[in-house]
Amino acid sequence: MASVRARATLGATAVVAVALVVAGLLLLNTLRANITRQIDLEAEVTARGVATELATGTTFAELNLDSDTPVQVLDEDGAVRAVSDDLQAISGTGNDQVTPVPENQRPATGDDDGDDDDGDDGDDDEALRPGEVAEGVTPSAGSATIDGETHDYRFARVEVETAHGVEAFVYAGAPLDVERAAISSARTSMLVGFPPLLALVAVVTWLVTRRALGPVEGIRREMAAITHSEDLSRRVPEPATGDEIGRLARTTNETLAALESSVERQRRFVADASHELRSPIASLRTQLEVGEAHPELLDVPGAVQDTIRLQQLAADLLLLARLDAGERPLAGAVRLDRLVADELTQRAGDRVPVVSGEVAEVTVTGSRGQLGRVLGNLLDNAQRHAAGRVRVTLRREGDQALLEVADDGAGVPAGDRERIFERFVRLDDARSRDDGGAGLGLAIARDVATRHGGTLTVTDAPVGGALFVLRVPLRDTADEPTDQR
Repeated sequence: MASVRARATLGATAVVAVALVVAGLLLLNTLRANITRQIDLEAEVTARGVATELATGTTFAELNLDSDTPVQVLDEDGAVRAVSDDLQAISGTGNDQVTPVPENQRPATGDDDGDDDDGDDGDDDEALRPGEVAEGVTPSAGSATIDGETHDYRFARVEVETAHGVEAFVYAGAPLDVERAAISSARTSMLVGFPPLLALVAVVTWLVTRRALGPVEGIRREMAAITHSEDLSRRVPEPATGDEIGRLARTTNETLAALESSVERQRRFVADASHELRSPIASLRTQLEVGEAHPELLDVPGAVQDTIRLQQLAADLLLLARLDAGERPLAGAVRLDRLVADELTQRAGDRVPVVSGEVAEVTVTGSRGQLGRVLGNLLDNAQRHAAGRVRVTLRREGDQALLEVADDGAGVPAGDRERIFERFVRLDDARSRDDGGAGLGLAIARDVATRHGGTLTVTDAPVGGALFVLRVPLRDTADEPTDQR
């Protein structure tokens, strides 16, 4: 397969070749038209010069015609009255004769009654007066032989009424050799000059594309090296050109940085998950081994607790994996006020009673299960840290629903208010097996809030402790709410 450089060079050369051919044809046609006009003008000047002599009283026999220019003078009957010297043959004038007719051999023309016997005489609407030259000129093409040499000519025909009252037509020619020589010279110059010009275009295009695509090749080589070494800390070279290739390199490095961060996050996630799973599994194994050797010492409640913890941790890891894979929530209508009521009903036996403040009727779009998980995680977190009170409120604020969970515990230090939403992060006073979880609840809650187009933040509660605020966009009121369970 041809390279981009080769295709660009071939394409540029082909485009220039087509442009040169079109321009050359236009140039030749323009040159031919201009030279033809000049030749016609030259023939007209010669014909009008002869016609002027006849109009001023010069007779046909007294005309001094240049032997280098074919001139033929016809009368109204088409008879030859005068020709240029050394003219041996002529065509294109309507009469191929080159021998003037003597005056005494001319037939009667019938001029006295004004009849027009020659079809050529009908060209003018009004008859010319004696000594008048017609303004119109009729061009034609033909050939003439002078001194044994035959050439092609452009003839100009001028009508004149001689001073003696004889109507005549003067044909004067101008050679076409100049036109043909000029056209041939221009065509030869094009044929000779076009190939080197195209070669120059190809070479320049090849060099320019090589220089332009050089950084792309550098990016490709570095990306191949990164793939081979699996070292995501490496970056591709960024040219300081500021063009599309420079932006491509910067975007590539940003992608590599994001990939490195994602891979590192996944590695930490796996390591932290392994660490969190190892403790309950080791504890459960120890209890089972002790129970096998000494059945009377088996701690069944402790084994059940470890099993429940493993089950919850596995469910959290599964949900995080689904969120990381880009799973979007169901686009159904969820009544948050009903969700709050159902959750509080299930928590009648919590260590700290959960009370509800303002609970407005609010409908949002999303997954009822995932939003219920957010509320449950927030309440679990509040239960671990509350001294004696947990409060839940739900209200509208603009086009958003605000769900607030407050406790009266120690609160969250300002420096840790973002860190607590990271995975497997637990503050020092929540690291015991009894009081602290795996550090995934708040991380899951924020991820779910983000997937629903909302936010989850923490601040100080009015009565002391922590206040978690979930903001989710309200559902369009034009849509009929259907609580997705």
